Amino acid sequence: MKIAIDAMGGDHAPQEIILGTNKALAEIQDLEVLIFGDEKKITPILTPNSRANIIHTEEVILGTDEPVRAVRRKKNASMVMMAQAVADGEASACVSAGNTGALMAAGLFIVGRIDGIQRPALAPTLPTVDGKGFVMLDLGANVDAKPDHLLQYAVMGSIYAEKVRGVKKPRVGLLNIGTEEKKGNDLTKEAYQLLSRQEGIHFVGNVESRDLLSGAADVVVTDGFTGNMVLKTIEGTALSVFSMLKSALTSSLKAKIGAGLLKSELYSLKDKMDYTEYGGAGLFGLKAPVIKAHGSSNANAFYNALKQAYTMAEADVPAKIAEAAGAAPSADK
Repeated sequence: MKIAIDAMGGDHAPQEIILGTNKALAEIQDLEVLIFGDEKKITPILTPNSRANIIHTEEVILGTDEPVRAVRRKKNASMVMMAQAVADGEASACVSAGNTGALMAAGLFIVGRIDGIQRPALAPTLPTVDGKGFVMLDLGANVDAKPDHLLQYAVMGSIYAEKVRGVKKPRVGLLNIGTEEKKGNDLTKEAYQLLSRQEGIHFVGNVESRDLLSGAADVVVTDGFTGNMVLKTIEGTALSVFSMLKSALTSSLKAKIGAGLLKSELYSLKDKMDYTEYGGAGLFGLKAPVIKAHGSSNANAFYNALKQAYTMAEADVPAKIAEAAGAAPSADK
């Protein structure tokens, strides 16, 4: 299994990217990697390995670059060369912690969209209180959506949850303002009818945002505008809660003693909500696995994103999505 890596994308590149790659190479014996980036910066960090090849380039797509323009003009950028390696069949999947918009553009224009998939979706796995997590899509690849798009998101998410995350008969929920069938706007009402008629998925109805972290569903579908706001709200709330908890537990000697006694339990809680354990966000609907690692990824986060790409490619998820793409009923039917 050969995977292409953008070594220069992300807040801590190439240091954490390569450290995560070292860990993956050590643990996955049939993994090979093509590493695109500045060889002088990568070589001192990379553990010598016959399964790792560096393709030198000094051009980088920055977080401030306009995504589509950057992909079209910076042909020698590490991210663009990474995506091209997948398109050319030199790698089975790719991973980057760089500019999200640019990676989506590279995925669409270079890797290519699966025939029959109308809109690719950005789909991370988010934490739940029981530690199992859930897949949510779309979280920002497309601001607007039609009922047909949400149906395809449900099919793609269900395939991923089953084949990669090992969830048997994944529960698919439609994000809405209430659990009743008639709740919501025109989009969610029409999508509900499509989802309820779709064979091959286990649709459990509407789910509310307050129940997401309680594990209300294994796959949650929504439009990209709503999904991105939900993601940012979850991230912001988690950071605020942990900040307040830290402040409270260091406010006095008594609190510090209590924190010391609860140290292992507090670490366990932190691990459950740690994004680094869940890998990256997959761009579903493309001809090959394209994984967006978190921009602030440390070595562990990138390792898990790389492992996620490996598992998606091994399970041939894009082919299974392509097979299912023509089976969904349309709102026009």
